[in-house]
Amino acid sequence: MMRKWVTSAAVLVFTGSLMTACGTNKENSDAAGSTATSKPQEAVVNVFNFKVEISQEFDRLAKEYEKTHPGVRINVSTVGGDDYNTQLKAKFAAADMPDIFNNEGYRQLDTWIEQIEDLSDQPWVADVIDLAKEPMTKNGKVYGMPMNLEGLGFLYNKEQFQKAGITELPTTLSQLEETSKKLQGAGFTPFMNHYGSLYTLGYHAFYQAMGKQKDTGAFINELSSGTAHFAGNPIFIDWIKLLDMTVKYGNKNPLTTDYSNGTSQFAAGKASMTIGGNWVQPIVDKVDPNLKIGILPMPINDDKALNDNIYVGVPNNWVVNKNSKVKKEAKDFLNWLVTSDTGKQYLTKDFKFIPAFKSIQADPTSVGSIGEDVAKYIKDGKIRGWQWSRYPDGATQEFGASIQKYVAGKINGDQMLAEFQLAWDKLNRK
Repeated sequence: MMRKWVTSAAVLVFTGSLMTACGTNKENSDAAGSTATSKPQEAVVNVFNFKVEISQEFDRLAKEYEKTHPGVRINVSTVGGDDYNTQLKAKFAAADMPDIFNNEGYRQLDTWIEQIEDLSDQPWVADVIDLAKEPMTKNGKVYGMPMNLEGLGFLYNKEQFQKAGITELPTTLSQLEETSKKLQGAGFTPFMNHYGSLYTLGYHAFYQAMGKQKDTGAFINELSSGTAHFAGNPIFIDWIKLLDMTVKYGNKNPLTTDYSNGTSQFAAGKASMTIGGNWVQPIVDKVDPNLKIGILPMPINDDKALNDNIYVGVPNNWVVNKNSKVKKEAKDFLNWLVTSDTGKQYLTKDFKFIPAFKSIQADPTSVGSIGEDVAKYIKDGKIRGWQWSRYPDGATQEFGASIQKYVAGKINGDQMLAEFQLAWDKLNRK
């Protein structure tokens, strides 16, 4: 298990840090003795950010904070998608852990809990909506600040839908195919598939089957206990039909189109639909701020009651490294982010976030057209939660790789489901 790996690495890191500290203290002592006065040392808070869509905006936010907090510098580095957790583990092994980083909660919280500060006493905790607390709560303690709320589904170009004469959004698989045919007949490419990204496939595409189980949490537990299987599961079998449809009516090179490129092409009007959520709004605005994008369900069959909804949850959480030397400054920054006027403005207007806090209301014009649609699904109660952070560590990458093999024609549907099972069983034992 990773927790054992983390604990072992911590011993090496601690031993190494003692040796380094001995030399460092002497150097600092010599330097201090050579000057009569010295400036207060700057506190540098290193933030390891998962959200590539807000990297530039986050850098600007950091500068705003520094203006009103002299002596503190917020150093932001951003890595998204599949590389984030890999690089976070590498940072830990190299004794280069950030002061603030991201954690998805549930199983990932269990993995890193020995390295994460208990934030239960922070003033913002009472303001978090209940849905957003769950992934980062363990034994009554809150270990992370929810980043925001996001909705997952098919993003669609409202203008292209209108030009193709589509007046009703599809909520069944048959309707989705009719919609695709109309779009194709009007000269549009129905789907922009960024299937070169394991993240897109292992998280977002795969969850269309996992999230439509009768009880997803129970199904995950049964997979782990060996009493449920992917093979023969009717929801997963139906989901393959949706996957096939996106490829049939999609761009020519889905496996060489990654998330960044595919999303940018979609924002540029190269296709009518793509997998995504309101986190894409900043990318859309950079390409065309006047573009109207909405969100619709991802139906796997013709059961409207099952399919007429989108997935809503907390994409990630801010956590504080419990061994950080600037722990106080890190907590102060997070508190400022959700309580100050400047922080709230960045969350709702610049980041285009739907806040996970009761006291922070996002205006529809601030969160963009996608966020506005997501908020309507939430208001109408047409939502399902997501629980992919309950998977065994590394499972999403394995699922994504198997889906890529299926899309490439190297394996069939039954073989893909069998590979899902092998991956789950293997990783669940770690």
